[in-house]
Amino acid sequence: MRRLRRGGRERGSEVIEAVIGVPAVLLFIGLIIAAGRIAIADQAVEAAAAEAARAASIARTQVQANEDASTWASASLSNQGLQCTSRTVDVDTGRFAAPPGTPASVSATVTCVVRLSDLAVPGLPGSRTITATMTSPIDTYRER
Repeated sequence: MRRLRRGGRERGSEVIEAVIGVPAVLLFIGLIIAAGRIAIADQAVEAAAAEAARAASIARTQVQANEDASTWASASLSNQGLQCTSRTVDVDTGRFAAPPGTPASVSATVTCVVRLSDLAVPGLPGSRTITATMTSPIDTYRER
């Protein structure tokens, strides 16, 4: 049995392996980066929703609750460095006007559209919408 020497009949095999292997590795790295970006954005949106719900729950009026929730959610997303192409904050203050002594809560929903188009991974959407809802109790015995 004759052994092939390097540079023998397999001279072009390294180039073919590189042509096939390098794009596959780059695609895999791009998918890892995209998954990481989505996971970080999901955590940031959840934290922003929690801060928005908490800010709304300590407000004295429904109008102030809506304003505070939006302000705190935007500040939270900015502090975490998340750049949303669009963001919305919806606050459910329907139970806010419950009489003192009645358990009530406020919920906040934060929606953020995260851009993924800069990754240039085939088959990956250009953006991803991430939504989180959190609820915070209103003090039962405080004046509302």
